[in-house]
Amino acid sequence: MTTSIALLGIGLMGLPMARRLLDAGHGLTVWNRDRAKAAVLAAEGATVADTPADAVRSATHVITMLSDGAVVDAVLFGSGVAEALSQGATVIDMSSIRPSQARDHATRLTKQDVGHLDAPVSGGTTAAETGTLAIMAGGDQAVFDNASSIFKPLGRATRVGPSGSGQLAKLANQAIVGIAIGAVAEATLLVSEGGGDLDAFRAALSGGFADSTILQLHGQRMQTGDFAPRGRASVQLKDLDNILLEAEELGIRLPMVEAVRERFARLAGPLEGADLDHSALYLELLDLNDRTGR
Repeated sequence: MTTSIALLGIGLMGLPMARRLLDAGHGLTVWNRDRAKAAVLAAEGATVADTPADAVRSATHVITMLSDGAVVDAVLFGSGVAEALSQGATVIDMSSIRPSQARDHATRLTKQDVGHLDAPVSGGTTAAETGTLAIMAGGDQAVFDNASSIFKPLGRATRVGPSGSGQLAKLANQAIVGIAIGAVAEATLLVSEGGGDLDAFRAALSGGFADSTILQLHGQRMQTGDFAPRGRASVQLKDLDNILLEAEELGIRLPMVEAVRERFARLAGPLEGADLDHSALYLELLDLNDRTGR
């Protein structure tokens, strides 16, 4: 089957994902609110559309990689995209939004014979560049199977259940990520303040129960002060807020998420770190301990 893909949202994640799809030989049309961000892909073989509706008109598969649920809703249903979609097309929303929003989008699109998968990702820009994203998908099995060739150049896709399940899995993922960043920040400060060698510390833990990508990758960023955004603190805060909204609807408390959410809110707000990498939570910890001048 010949696929024609439209990718809506060419940001930190969308750009390397677009390049992976082009390298795999897929026909690709791209759109971004800031056209200049999408225009760089024209020289690499992509067609650049002026509007999202124009981008999807002949697409068999539409990928959205947008900032939040409100933006996804506005692009799909407020900009002419839904009306421009062909019957039998599939929308793959790889943004991180609330499960209830994903279920609503699926219901509305199914009524016009358009498939829908909520398929958020984990792994950040590094995994997007190397095609090793963890993709958590919710939706019908047949629709998921049909999208296998789309997922293949992007990473490892797993269907975790019906519509909304992918977003629920992503919220759980982001709970682990946020809490782990907080733990790694505290461990890094503890070792640093005690005079330990941080490179040797991470090497010593490699392969043990406490080892993780966050320890090795984000721990190094904390050590070197490299907080250029790969996953923005503002996005992490948005995800933590969504986790707590979902928990409230389920009637449960998540105290560790609540605690780390307050720290990310402090980083993104008073400390003006919203556009820094989420590993910059270390800066919030340094400020909390009055170590910023050391």
